[in-house]
Amino acid sequence: MATTPSRRRVLQSAISGVALTLVPIGFTAEGAEAGASPRTASTTGHLDPGAADWVYLPVQVPPGVNRISVSYSYSKPAVAAGELTNSCDIGVFDERGVELGGAGFRGWSGGFRTEFEIAADHATPGYLPGPIRPGLWHIILGPYKVSPVGLDYSVTVTLGFGPDPAPFQPAYPPQAVPGSGQRWYRGDSHLHTVYSDGKRLPEQVAAGARAAGLNFIMTTDHNTSSSHGVWGPLAGPDLLIVTGEEITTRNGHVLALGIPPGQFVDWRYRANEDVFAHIADSVRRSGGIVVPAHPYCPYVGCRWKFGYADADAVEVWNGPWTIDDEITVETWDAMLVSYGRHGGRWLPAVGNSDAHSEPQVIGTPQTVVLADTLSKDALLAGITAGRSYLAESSAVQLDLTATADRRTSGMGARLPADPATQVTVSFTVAGVPNGVTRLITDEGQTVQMSLPAGGSGTLAWTTTPQLSAYVRGEVRHPLADGTPGNGTAMGTTPQLGPMAALTNPVWLGHPR
Repeated sequence: MATTPSRRRVLQSAISGVALTLVPIGFTAEGAEAGASPRTASTTGHLDPGAADWVYLPVQVPPGVNRISVSYSYSKPAVAAGELTNSCDIGVFDERGVELGGAGFRGWSGGFRTEFEIAADHATPGYLPGPIRPGLWHIILGPYKVSPVGLDYSVTVTLGFGPDPAPFQPAYPPQAVPGSGQRWYRGDSHLHTVYSDGKRLPEQVAAGARAAGLNFIMTTDHNTSSSHGVWGPLAGPDLLIVTGEEITTRNGHVLALGIPPGQFVDWRYRANEDVFAHIADSVRRSGGIVVPAHPYCPYVGCRWKFGYADADAVEVWNGPWTIDDEITVETWDAMLVSYGRHGGRWLPAVGNSDAHSEPQVIGTPQTVVLADTLSKDALLAGITAGRSYLAESSAVQLDLTATADRRTSGMGARLPADPATQVTVSFTVAGVPNGVTRLITDEGQTVQMSLPAGGSGTLAWTTTPQLSAYVRGEVRHPLADGTPGNGTAMGTTPQLGPMAALTNPVWLGHPR
């Protein structure tokens, strides 16, 4: 009888197939007493195209070290049009090892920095402060783009000696606002700071969220939890700050939202390895949710290849509206059609800014969630239930309901009714001047209406569960020339501009 490997063995075997370990840099214990002068060692090497995803440089750290500093560089040769140029990320694991999902993670800066330092009382953004314990550390290089002529690299490690200073004390943000009640809460759950590849400080992100009229944000720096410990003083009764991470793999990016402050989620795997389901499960066991981000992003390593079986929601709108978002919404709608006709499980939609720096606008778009309280748990429950809509700004307000037999259901909910029962759908919009509202079902668009210059109006429509498995609403801007659109009947193709807002569906009829 075959046996199933343990989660630990599965993760270990997955990382072993994509990693290369280099000859160690050795620092001897001799002369490493407190007060000794810093010691430096360097190494160079070359990686050919098709290099391992992860290249580990072991560093033997002796006792008495209170600071480790690392710098690196790599070649950037000219390449022909259409060929990849070199790009190489960097991070570090401490003496606890490089096991996938293990405790050894001490920081990651991707390709955003060429050097970093770690000590007990401080660390370069992206890295975790703490003591420099003796043992075998590992610098990790991530050559995710290698040119046809290869990549030459150079790494320099400097160790400082002496007693540890007073340790850094993290100030984690509270994950609930006491006394808050049920209402619609606006938030942005995909944001970056200087702790990964953003240019905004955490205090600038918090200020931007308040300026955008948001009630919550979720922190999602790439592949590191290092910012979690600085958000505490920036939160308040008017702004909940939920901790998370953008897991940036070689086959797509995914948001781990609502993980405990200080928790790190690993990213060192591809879609063809038996790993992601275990990672997603670990995120949910810790109280978080898993949301694939910008699934059709055209950049190297960005496009989502893991499928949606292990997702809790999907980011269908990322930043200013583009063709990538258009395709994502169409893919998401096809998943709704499949659920409506065959049953199973459906994925709610979310929208986030993915803002990194100026002029990217925090809260464009945003997800508006009906939650019992302003708390991490209540917001995640609202998101995964689909009790939410997406809007380009806090000026936009939506309401979508379906009513039959004196029962009314809203976004994310089901209106139980027999197949031939008359259902009245009401879609109310405010804040989109001259916008075009439309209702969409598993049969496609059914009806649309242009809004006046004031931006408010209600679109009403009648259907039955046998004709419509679900109804969802969209609000579009008119085309740049002012044309509002030219389709009102099911089966026509309206000419519509960028998205201004969209809802999660209301499900009609009895579940399959």
